[in-house]
Amino acid sequence: MYCLCLRPFAGGLPSLKAAANQPIVCYVTDGKSLNPAVAGGGTPKIPENIRRAVEAGVNWVQIREKDLPARELLELARQAVQMAAGRGEGNLAPARIIINDRLDVALVAGAHGVHLRHESLAAGDVRRWCRAGHAPADFAIGVSCHSLEEARKAESAKADYIFFGPIFETPSKMSFGAPQGLLKLTEVCRAVPDIRVIAIGGVNAENSASCIRAGAAGIAAIRMFRESGHSKEIHDAVAFIHDLGAQEGFR
Repeated sequence: MYCLCLRPFAGGLPSLKAAANQPIVCYVTDGKSLNPAVAGGGTPKIPENIRRAVEAGVNWVQIREKDLPARELLELARQAVQMAAGRGEGNLAPARIIINDRLDVALVAGAHGVHLRHESLAAGDVRRWCRAGHAPADFAIGVSCHSLEEARKAESAKADYIFFGPIFETPSKMSFGAPQGLLKLTEVCRAVPDIRVIAIGGVNAENSASCIRAGAAGIAAIRMFRESGHSKEIHDAVAFIHDLGAQEGFR
């Protein structure tokens, strides 16, 4: 029988509130969007992309591999946690590794949070279970939201953050209909002041400033990282977004 045994949590991270002195930059993995010629037909390219993003200074990595079997997902998550912890040995704080949907895999891998979809377990139930001593105190619980009503429900459930979008047009979010746009992002950020709103969907270095001005606590992206030709491009994009904190009076 295959046993998922809990491993010690990868600690040493500042709390979400303490770490909020600059916009959050989150790399969202998506192995299905990789060119098969480069992806090798499986997951070999994903750890390399995670490594490049972590070295570039991203705050979070969300592992969003919905089609991976549990064992492969667990191995990928463990690799990512090790990469994130290794960065903490340098000048940068460790990155947070967040697992899409699979709370069990997140806990076993020693990851730093779980991201819940509309079809996932209810955020309130997950939070109560985690805060009852089943997860570290700083284990983050996030929720994907596509409407103001969903954002308010996530805030009421005391989720730590939400992904709201799509803000701009993007192939990966076409199933959710027309882009939400910056006005809706502004409305949501003002309506849920007690929760961090991360803008997602077509966000890149060029349009990230408008998301921060709208009130977002940060941005999450797939294509921005996938389309960067090399590590320096990723590093420059991440640094640019972090610098927006000072330019936009971020707090």
